[in-house]
Amino acid sequence: MVRLWRSIAAKSQRDLWRRKVEQVSEEAESLRASLDRYLSRHQKQIQEGQERAELLGRANGDSHILRIFDEEAQASESVRRSSQLSEDAFATGVAILSKYSEQREHLKRAQRKALDVLNTLGLSNSLLRLIKYAGMAFTVVIIFFFWRWTR
Repeated sequence: MVRLWRSIAAKSQRDLWRRKVEQVSEEAESLRASLDRYLSRHQKQIQEGQERAELLGRANGDSHILRIFDEEAQASESVRRSSQLSEDAFATGVAILSKYSEQREHLKRAQRKALDVLNTLGLSNSLLRLIKYAGMAFTVVIIFFFWRWTR
């Protein structure tokens, strides 16, 4: 190709063909280097595969290597189960907290309604407090007797 572009008489055409020939030769060199890299990588992979097969094929090393893989698989499975259990525990905690929040809202509404009813009856705040504390004391006494009875 070099002889062909040198044989062209017009200088502008000769320069054009010279650049084209240089581009083609650079591209061919790049492709050749890329092919060489691919072949060396492929050869290295084949050699590693053969070495791996040879190591795994040894009679006394078989059980040791299989045991290592088995232990690794067990550890991986244990980590997966632990992760699942922690996610389940977290979800349970979130559900419990949301239920507590719902119960709190129900109790607030019930307290508001009771206070509205008592206010419409005309009871004073001090009497309402007295009823509240008496109810709490009564509940504690019942719990104490229940506790003593079950013992």
